[in-house]
Amino acid sequence: MPATYKLIDSGNGQKLERFGPYLLIRPCAQAVWQPQLSKQEWDKADAVFSREQENKWTQFRPLPAQWAITVAGVIFKIAPTDFGHLGIFPEQKSSWEWLQKNLELKHQQKTPPRVLNLFAYSGGSTLAAAKAGAAVCHLDASKGMVTWARENAALNKLDHAPIRWIVEDVRKFLMRERKRGSRYEGIILDPPSFGRGSKGELFKIEEEIVSLLEDCRALLSDTPLFVLFSCHTPGFSPLVMQHLLGQTMKGLPGHIEAGEMALNGQENILDVPSGTFAKWIGVSK
Repeated sequence: MPATYKLIDSGNGQKLERFGPYLLIRPCAQAVWQPQLSKQEWDKADAVFSREQENKWTQFRPLPAQWAITVAGVIFKIAPTDFGHLGIFPEQKSSWEWLQKNLELKHQQKTPPRVLNLFAYSGGSTLAAAKAGAAVCHLDASKGMVTWARENAALNKLDHAPIRWIVEDVRKFLMRERKRGSRYEGIILDPPSFGRGSKGELFKIEEEIVSLLEDCRALLSDTPLFVLFSCHTPGFSPLVMQHLLGQTMKGLPGHIEAGEMALNGQENILDVPSGTFAKWIGVSK
């Protein structure tokens, strides 16, 4: 069985996670409950990340600079960063599985479905879509993250797949795509609460999300398949996400599903809420 991700436990503002062979402790503000497992189990961790000690990893056993795990059939390079991230958001696992299942149904078409992935990070959604036969445009403002995503593509033997790799501010790119008349059958977006574009452009989700979603709708083709919208911003509940996407997609035949993303533990281990999602699914013509 390939090395994968597992939520081992959570509590006291932390989560205990296994990334392949390594057991790591990271902050988790949502975990205000008590841990289910004993201190002895937590003490087996190979490393802990703390924001109280100037964003520092403390290693109890040496970690390699990088290693690989497989989640939802996609191989990811894992590497500890100065921000406590590791190159994957495993709460997106169900979305990656959904993308592959639904896009594979369209694989028989003469032309592969075109998918736009915005704020694309290390490429989990990009690679899930590409594995299912889609032609993907992957966009992130961070050159380093796009490089990481391309490394993940190579790990998955998708380095020659029809993927466009774009480093740019999302809003500027969308504006140009609208002028060019570009169209996509599917759009994926996971906007941050706050961020900066490739040239320092400021992004605040509360101020930008409505116009961002309107731009996304304008780029949908005449045979749209889906819009997959996820978010980690406090206050953006499933109902908020559903309202935003409902207003954006008004008039197009389809339906919306919304819910909470979570890290799922084994039996008797509490799941950890980790953001929200809403997806509009079009009616096939």
